[in-house]
Amino acid sequence: MNQRMTRLGGLLAAYQRRDPAARSKLEIFLLYPGVHAVLWHRLAHWLFVHRWKFLARLVSQWSRFWTGIEIHPGAVLGHRLVIDHGMGVVIGETAEVGDDCLIYQGVTLGGTGKDKGKRHPTLGNNVLVGCGAKVLGPFRVGDNARIAAGAVVLREVPPNCTAVGVPAQIVRVKGEAVYFADDVDQTSVSNPTLERIAALGERIADLEKKLNLYEKPIHTVEEYDDYVI
Repeated sequence: MNQRMTRLGGLLAAYQRRDPAARSKLEIFLLYPGVHAVLWHRLAHWLFVHRWKFLARLVSQWSRFWTGIEIHPGAVLGHRLVIDHGMGVVIGETAEVGDDCLIYQGVTLGGTGKDKGKRHPTLGNNVLVGCGAKVLGPFRVGDNARIAAGAVVLREVPPNCTAVGVPAQIVRVKGEAVYFADDVDQTSVSNPTLERIAALGERIADLEKKLNLYEKPIHTVEEYDDYVI
């Protein structure tokens, strides 16, 4: 019992640390749908593991009705998971979420087909997934990774990296590890596709300028009429 209360206290403290609108642990416990979804999932997962799968699904759907967050009872969630706002979040059956992760509204941790077995992603510890992002497939998102808002991730994300775009591309972070889940900025990230397009535009403009400098004048028909053949 004491361990459960300690875990609950850690969950509420994580919301206080990451949500500037959170004023008290009591308010978070009573009014935050992300907290309710996680607590209902604990019960649903216990029933699922003990083969009470119909009841597990019933609890899961009850939670979805009240919170707008759908977590399959088979999913494995780590400690201190913060689901901010949470409306439209979907977490699939074989998904695994590590400790201290931060997930925003509209996120999907889903599969890419009807395959059996492991078909949903695994998030490491301290991962941030921005609003509307889709992480699809049975791969791992490394510790301290950040998924930008609106990204569609279809392959593994190494630790300490950022995935941006559709489909998502990896932007490696050099140097010391950055704990992105504590830095809730999910939009101030570079888009490698746009950077390459901008670089190509600059290159084309430079080539056109050089061509204009070295281009020989073209004679008109009237100018050729002045020559005597």
